[in-house]
Amino acid sequence: MSVEDFDELVRRAPRELKNRLEFLGGRLCIRHGPLDVDEFEELAAAAPETVRLEYINGKVVVKAMPDGNHREIFVWLQEQCMQYRPDLRVYGESGVMSEAYRKGRARTDGAVALKGHFKGHGEWSAANGILMAIEITSHDHDTNQGDGIDKPVGYAAVDIPVYLLIDRDNNTVVVYSDPKDSRYQETVSHPWGSPVELPDPLGFTLDTEELKDYAD
Repeated sequence: MSVEDFDELVRRAPRELKNRLEFLGGRLCIRHGPLDVDEFEELAAAAPETVRLEYINGKVVVKAMPDGNHREIFVWLQEQCMQYRPDLRVYGESGVMSEAYRKGRARTDGAVALKGHFKGHGEWSAANGILMAIEITSHDHDTNQGDGIDKPVGYAAVDIPVYLLIDRDNNTVVVYSDPKDSRYQETVSHPWGSPVELPDPLGFTLDTEELKDYAD
């Protein structure tokens, strides 16, 4: 997050939240205790397009903007899903109510659902009907904590059947499945270039050879 983006966020923020926003060490911080979910949603709705906010474990997190390789990987995944499951769609950046009691607010890089699933939804959707959540890591200091630790717990808690993590730091694809008690019971990591089997309710295998073209 840049200083300019922070200044614009403060300018747009609801009046009662302006004085609670700080920018320390390149990070957005909240003064006088954490925001509640309603306050977060107000702030997120007011944020400029260049600032994508999430609410993870009761903390406001700035999600990194995608670079070119990130976007190419997303398109690759869309093509793979359409090839094997034309009844499904991969929806980009979907706001999802996550974590226990739906108290989290996560922006998935992608959400796989039946065509038409999100019709009539607002900015933050219940997880019901999402078959797979997708995150593609960015080269950001918080991405490992968010995508690899916090997000699996949050998505498992709302019973999203499969979580797919495309890890650009380690050139792996990690498949999380079988959510139970806010944890995915199965976690399988695959190096880029190897076939990746997606369990039910997806039921097809990804060809990941193309991912090697996007190794940073």
